[in-house]
Amino acid sequence: MENSIRRIILLVTLSFWFHLTPLAAPCYGTKMPEEGRFFWGFQTHSIFRRGLEADYGKLRSTQHFFQFSYGIWDWLSLDLKGGAGNIKQHPIGSDEIDYNSSFAGGYGIRLKFCDWERIRMVFGFQHISIHPRSVRLGGLKHKSVLDDWQVSLLASYDFSKVTPYLGAKFSRVDYIHWVEDNRKRRMSDLTKSVGVVCGLDINLTEKTWLNLEGQFIDGQALACSFNFKF
Repeated sequence: MENSIRRIILLVTLSFWFHLTPLAAPCYGTKMPEEGRFFWGFQTHSIFRRGLEADYGKLRSTQHFFQFSYGIWDWLSLDLKGGAGNIKQHPIGSDEIDYNSSFAGGYGIRLKFCDWERIRMVFGFQHISIHPRSVRLGGLKHKSVLDDWQVSLLASYDFSKVTPYLGAKFSRVDYIHWVEDNRKRRMSDLTKSVGVVCGLDINLTEKTWLNLEGQFIDGQALACSFNFKF
């Protein structure tokens, strides 16, 4: 019976992942490794829409990572990730520029300042940098980098098999764009820098879990990861 319930939860969450079309860097949730222990896993992060300032329109991105978290202390963890990601940037009045996937990486820290019975609160800082392949348009070389920054404050309640969490974040996305040697940095729309985070950790076994997280208002994005505890 327990295995059947886990299969149903997994199917429901995967369906949610593939069909929801509503981020900034994922917050990871409130589950943190103990001192001297670590978590590792595989994460997919999709930004469906993020508005940029001025006439730079909007962008989207899909990223795939191997991620690693280490418990410096029980209340402080270091988060690292590496993988690949793309950028699709759509200026106003122009066709979308599609930069194919190449190196992506990120880092962050999380600070747990409340852990009372089933309630936990965590402050986090996360940064992701995407360096896709250059493209040539009209005989000109276009190169781009996406820098994704955020700070967040999350609160969770721990049930026996599921830990939902909710919080707020302040985020900024920088789109750095070269046309040949001409470089410009465009920030995300500063009027939409505050967003909402909601997520869920679902225990699959004693040492494995699924994380599903959405971020809204400042942008539209979704992250999903399978995680292992050691």
